[in-house]
Amino acid sequence: MSINLKDNNLLEKLQQMDVHDMELLSDEIRSFLIESVSKTGGHLASNLGVVELTIAMHKMYNSPTDKFIFDVGHQSYVHKILTGRAAEFDSLRKYKGLSGFPKGKESVHDAYETGHSTTSLSAAMGMATARDLDGDDYEVIAVIGDGSMTGGMAYEALNNIGTCNKNIKIILNDNGMSISKNIGSLSLHLSKLRASKDYLSAKDNVKTFLDNVPVVGKGIKSTISVQKDLLKYSLYSQGVFIEEMGVEYIGPIDGHNIEKLMEAMEIANKVKGPTLIHVITKKGKGYYWAEKYPKRFHGISAFDTETGKPLSKTIDSYSEVFGKKLLKLAEENKDIVAITAAMGAATGLTYMHERFPERTFDVGLAEQHGVTFAAGLAKAGKLPVVAIYSTFLQRSFDQIIEDVALQNLHVIFAVDRAGLVGADGETHHGQYDISYLSMIPNMTILSPCDGKQLEEMLDYAVKLDGPVAIRYPRGTSVSNHLRLRKFNGNNITLKEGKDLTIFAVGSMLDIAIEASDKLGKQGYDTGVVNVCSIKPVLVPSIDSKLYITIEDGSLSGGFGERFNMITEIPTITLGIPDRFIEHGSVDELREELGLTSDSIVKGARDYFEKRETGCTSCK
Repeated sequence: MSINLKDNNLLEKLQQMDVHDMELLSDEIRSFLIESVSKTGGHLASNLGVVELTIAMHKMYNSPTDKFIFDVGHQSYVHKILTGRAAEFDSLRKYKGLSGFPKGKESVHDAYETGHSTTSLSAAMGMATARDLDGDDYEVIAVIGDGSMTGGMAYEALNNIGTCNKNIKIILNDNGMSISKNIGSLSLHLSKLRASKDYLSAKDNVKTFLDNVPVVGKGIKSTISVQKDLLKYSLYSQGVFIEEMGVEYIGPIDGHNIEKLMEAMEIANKVKGPTLIHVITKKGKGYYWAEKYPKRFHGISAFDTETGKPLSKTIDSYSEVFGKKLLKLAEENKDIVAITAAMGAATGLTYMHERFPERTFDVGLAEQHGVTFAAGLAKAGKLPVVAIYSTFLQRSFDQIIEDVALQNLHVIFAVDRAGLVGADGETHHGQYDISYLSMIPNMTILSPCDGKQLEEMLDYAVKLDGPVAIRYPRGTSVSNHLRLRKFNGNNITLKEGKDLTIFAVGSMLDIAIEASDKLGKQGYDTGVVNVCSIKPVLVPSIDSKLYITIEDGSLSGGFGERFNMITEIPTITLGIPDRFIEHGSVDELREELGLTSDSIVKGARDYFEKRETGCTSCK
């Protein structure tokens, strides 16, 4: 059978394929993924690992009638290819192009939009419950990785699913363990036996018979139950915990064997109630460099397919600066410890881990636990530095309030990827951290304009009392402005302006300086203030006719809103509006949102032009 991945009817043709054809399809998809992602960037290793699994799912289930829910969703590229979107892959993660995550507006096959981890089982429980209430009979299939199973929410959902005995199919994609061929085959055989009609019927008949035998019946049933548990623990230890939660366990299964995958799904479909298929896959499968360096190819920019090396390299990123500076501080202060939530290398903690592994803690995808863990460390006299992406830190909002801030504990939050992050889009932009952290009592919030200032803020934060958050963007820490005077806790006034002053939060400084230069050439005396301290809000006494604030965070609850409340001078606030922002390059998104020097210039000119005609208020 000829295979054209860009065929809109590919999903229909898959139903006509035999195993051999599907194996050829797997090879085609892998080659396509490597070639496509090498140009656009994206999540490669995770998608290469689920090629056969996704093909088997679409073969055995009927999407979009049956609902696929991908935990996190970065492994949905194969799903997108099979559901008719291969022709759009040159726009993957680009402005107005194909998303790197499931998106309902792209296709009816994207049943649920995801981006953060540990959510799929809870969503599946909700969908299955709605299905049952409506009297429908479609399948709900949740795909969750072993990494996501380190988050507590997954177990809350698993407990609920097992207790309610919901008919949900769970596929555990485990790329963190190896599998013995013999054990895998035996387990599949036992699973097949337990799912057979004869076995289930016999099981029910024996239970009913023993319940009706006077005096000894229940004792015999109890003995049989003990013997069954002994057999299960000896031959079937992988799934004991899952089954104790009320979920039928099938596996482990070779996740790159389409025939075995289909057989396992067939078994699962015969079982009444929830089932979990434990699938073993290899991250980066089929591409040498991704198999060798799966972490590097988890999320990668455009790269050379021959060497596996990125085509461009970000130097002196904020994460790198943070990681190196933290190591220096840890060498000077034995009480400093580092915490991350499965993002150690990405947040720059590699240096700390290599030098002080006993003082570096990866809690898995469990941000809530990580923050309260930090609170316990701080209460016992340690100085925890919690390095988490802005978008993921919001998952621990309650813990920041109740466990850290309420006790005024000295915990430093290194809030990486603050502001617009670009290609990952709505679920990953760090646009809310200023808003949700600013409302918390005892919290100090700082934002550096470059890498050097980040180092100075870490020095300063170590000496403070109480919780401190330092928020900084993704990418390069190298700026266009000249070095400023050293940060000492206050905002830094570069220049005072009689006409207007621009207050630029953190990395917005270069944009503000550029706008000041443009306005100066047009005759406006324009000042610039580097806003280092977001909270407390510090307003220098500058006698200007107009203030303009600009920040890479939400306008609602942001710095500008708080600033505007404590000054009598007319103020224009620029920031991210009250809506979700799609993916695209940071420059493209800033242009769309008006976070540019031209937007500042236009705002100032419009104000002064209206002022001349008698309109004097910008508030």
